[in-house]
Formats: sequence, structure tokens, C-alpha cells
Amino acid sequence: MKRKFVQIVTWLGVMAGLTLVAMGIWIIGWRGEQSTESLKWLQMLQTCATFLLPPLFCAWLWESDHKPFRWLQMDRGASWQIFAIAIATMVCAIPAINLLADLNSRFLDWLLANSDWSRGTIEWMKAREEEATVLTERFLQADSLGGLLVNIGLMALLPALAEEMSFRGVLQGVIGSTSNNPNNPTPTLPSREGGSRKTHVAIWVTAFIFSAIHVQFYGFVPRMLMGAMFGYVLAWTGSLWVPIVMHLTNNGIAVISYQISAVSSKPSEVSYQQSDVSLQMSAFSLQPSDVSLQMSDVSLQEAEKSIADTIGAGDTWWVGLISLAAVCGLLWLIRVLSIDKNP
Repeated sequence: MKRKFVQIVTWLGVMAGLTLVAMGIWIIGWRGEQSTESLKWLQMLQTCATFLLPPLFCAWLWESDHKPFRWLQMDRGASWQIFAIAIATMVCAIPAINLLADLNSRFLDWLLANSDWSRGTIEWMKAREEEATVLTERFLQADSLGGLLVNIGLMALLPALAEEMSFRGVLQGVIGSTSNNPNNPTPTLPSREGGSRKTHVAIWVTAFIFSAIHVQFYGFVPRMLMGAMFGYVLAWTGSLWVPIVMHLTNNGIAVISYQISAVSSKPSEVSYQQSDVSLQMSAFSLQPSDVSLQMSDVSLQEAEKSIADTIGAGDTWWVGLISLAAVCGLLWLIRVLSIDKNP
């Protein structure tokens, strides 16, 4: 327990230090400019400083042979069948994500209308969600292929790689680690018994923190379940690259579908609203700006112009249920293939 506490404190300390360095670089280089280009640079600096570099440093520090990729379970891959099924899972999950997001949103709106004690909190959550939507749409605007590729790199590839390294790689790894096997931080679920209690706890605690730290509670439930799904896939396959690819697929679909919708819409119908988001720095926050994690993880329900935004929600709820069943079946298949590979 003491070792885990020291590891988490070390990770958070490195994260805080590098984040402050990134903010300093941005303030000196861009003088606090609020243009979209400037905020994109801030986004890249923060993602690298907060989520990409700390896992690499800490894993290098903790691994006995100073091989960070082995500690993070990035030194091994998986079969092409598992990667193909993982991608198919995320495509099939689109209606399920929308259904869960819709139910999540309806519940919070019901609380807002019927509960006086939680009204202030729900209104704050709704304001954060609206702010995140404006920022997402502002970042996703691209009028060229180069701009689209930049968005895919900044809002799909980089967050998928960095967040999985931090949350599934470090946090889940530390929580689920066993003292007698320090080089394999996340124990693979036993092939027949169904998994140790410690592994399940690590997966769900990490998923909860992963969702909560985004500070976007109208998508809290689907994001938490997605995080748990990534955690179980890592535990089954023993390779962090599989959840990275799944995370990338989710974000990439959102970015590309938004762009397709924007191109197919009339210019007057596409909103290019600029936001008045102030970058308030706090000495007590690891995320000193309002861009940070709001923009580091694109989900389908956050991009209002996405053509895949409504499938599975509202009157098409039944599509969402079918999607949930399909996702469960595909995850079962990943687990079976992983067991066959590592009996």
C-alpha cells in the first residue's frame, strides 16, 4: 500500500510540475492570446505535459530495467483479429454511447427541474457542458485537408495515446499491481475464474476518475463505461495498444463525422461561434485552463454537428439497445480470443 501511495504521489507531482512548465511556455510564447491557433498549441502542450510525459518518466523510474514501455504494457501487441474486433466494437458502440448520453442528460435535466438542493450544481454542470460544446466546435473547424489532419492528430490521436498511458497505463496499473510482480502492473484477468477483485476495483476506480476529471457530467456515464471497457480490454489482452486503438477510433469518428456534416451543410447553417473562455490559472489545479481535458477527449455527443450524434437516442432508442448487445458480444469475443492466446 505504501509503495502504491508513493507511486501515485510521484505521478501527480511530475504531472503538476510539467503542466506548470507547459503553461509557462505557452504564456511566454503566445502571451495569453485567445485565438484558436493559440489555444490549439496550449492543448497540445498541456496534453503532452499532463498525460504523455509523466507516464513515460514514472514508468522508466519504476521499472527495474528502466524500460517504460514494458511497465506500461506497450512492449507487446495483439493479433490482428483482436485489433479488428476492437475497432468494430467502437463503431458499433456509437448508438449505445448516444443512448447512454441521452439518458444521462435526461436524468440531470430532471434533477434540475425537480430538485431544489441540487439546482446550483446541475446548472454549473450544464454551463460546463455548453462551454465544452462551444470549444469543441471551435477547435473542429477545418477548411482544408491539412486542417482536418491537424484536428485528427490533436483531438483523436494525441489524447488517445496520452490518456490511455496515464489512466489505464499508470493509474489502473498502480491500483491493480501486486507486490510480487512489479514489472506487470495490471494483472491479466485469470482465464477461467473471471478475474481477481483487485483487478476489477482498479478498472472501475480508474474509469470513474477518468470520467470525472473531464468535468463534463452530461456525458459522465457513457465516458465511465467506456473507460471500464478500455480497462477490461487491457486486462484481457495485456497490451495497452488495444485500448489506445479503441480510444483513437472513438475520437476519430467524432472528428471526421463532424467535418463531413460541416462540409455538407450550407455556410449559413454552420456556426463558427467564438467563445469568451477565460484561461483562469489556479495554483491549486492541475488543469489551469478551461481548454485542458474538455478538449482532450472528443466524444460523439459533444459535437453538435456530427451526423452520428442522434442515432440510438430519442425515438431510435431501440438502435441503442441493439448496439449495447452487439458491443457486449464483441467484447466477449475479444476475451475469448485473449484466453485462447494465453490459456
